[in-house]
Amino acid sequence: MVSTQLPDLTPKTDKHKIVIIGGGFGGLYAAKTLGKNDAVDVTLIDKRNFHLFQPLLYQVATGSLSPADIASPLRGVLSGNQNTHVLLDEVQDVDPESKTVVMSAGIVNYDSLVVATGVSHHYFGNDQWKPFAPGLKTVEDALEIRHRIFMAFEAAEKETDPELRQAWLTFVIVGGGPTGVELAGAISEIAYSVLKKDFRKIDTTKTRVILIEGMDRVLPPYDPSLSVKAQQSLESLGVDVQTKSMVNNIEHDLVTMKQGDQQVEIRAKTIVWAAGVTASGMGKVLGDRLNAKLDRAGRVIVEPDLSIENYPDVFVIGDLANFPHQNERPLPGVAPVAMQEGQYVAKLLKERMNGKEIAPFRYMEVGSLAVIGQNSAVVDLGFVKFSGFLAWLVWIFAHVYYLIEFDNKMVVMMQWGWNYFTRGRGARLITGEKDLQSGFKLYQDYAEKDSKVNIKVEA
Repeated sequence: MVSTQLPDLTPKTDKHKIVIIGGGFGGLYAAKTLGKNDAVDVTLIDKRNFHLFQPLLYQVATGSLSPADIASPLRGVLSGNQNTHVLLDEVQDVDPESKTVVMSAGIVNYDSLVVATGVSHHYFGNDQWKPFAPGLKTVEDALEIRHRIFMAFEAAEKETDPELRQAWLTFVIVGGGPTGVELAGAISEIAYSVLKKDFRKIDTTKTRVILIEGMDRVLPPYDPSLSVKAQQSLESLGVDVQTKSMVNNIEHDLVTMKQGDQQVEIRAKTIVWAAGVTASGMGKVLGDRLNAKLDRAGRVIVEPDLSIENYPDVFVIGDLANFPHQNERPLPGVAPVAMQEGQYVAKLLKERMNGKEIAPFRYMEVGSLAVIGQNSAVVDLGFVKFSGFLAWLVWIFAHVYYLIEFDNKMVVMMQWGWNYFTRGRGARLITGEKDLQSGFKLYQDYAEKDSKVNIKVEA
């Protein structure tokens, strides 16, 4: 039962009440579409006051863009929707009997509920690795990774021990999906191009960027031919791609991976996790309270209309949803899927109110894109696959097109244009109070060890 001590924040209206949890791609596109329907009242709840364009988050982490360039205030985006209320809060529970969403500061009643809270990092039962290998899902994650990347070069500039200096100049990315590939390419460009003339005591071209992937190729969901081209592009940038390699331990600044029967240790100051995701906590809430079926990653297995079995008024969309009703595998957790799901649910609810039903959801494939570096990307549009400069242009215009606000589009285009011609990254600020001495102390400890690092990387 819902606590009566919490204030009731439900809008006072007789309209059909729709509550959306999560302001990501799915939730925002559902809210924007429903904003055109005067017959409903919409409440959007998010623990952040902004929508984040996650596909470009890696560019914040590598200093190409600032957080504000890829974020849009939710209230600003939805200010024209007079039927939409935005609440900054975190959902704690859902009561399907009373049709109530419980937040930390109050409750909201619903007639229809849309859950779009996404996913978070998944360390496959090794959460102790998280402090040493942050993932990339939030602005805070991006700023932390940016701090580690650029602080590593600063620390290397002051290091007198060659072995320890190389440890500062070694970067490991775990996971060869789109995020891992994009990060590896960007870090390599930083080392070999952007910072090459900025330091006096270190040679940044001695940097080692190592991409570790457990499968036999990078970008496993892509066509094998594109995976080959992506790996070739990465290697041309100086990235060492280690496939068929499973990370089995991360301690401080030491990565241990298994390649066949061989154990390989890599000493690296900067480690980034891009290997897996798990459902947000709302997946478990829906499993416990609505008996929703969950997959191994905790995502909700939805019906063909994106609702939860036995609860036709509760929908799950975006990365939190496992939609197994199209093709041989569930739909991928990418932005276009979430956008289309949000628009579909909005249309479905409108038609239901008019006493009509619509066909089950079907994702219209718009293609897969991944950028490797400047002038290099891979694109799979289904009917055609290509890579190189043309693919890079397609990647640029596709991402600018999907940015939410016009000023974001303009700022990003101008920043990319400036970076392209100057080879610069103007957002490479080191922010946050960090104790450099603690990092040096770790390496002093490592220096006392007799063990040697076994790694197949060309300097």
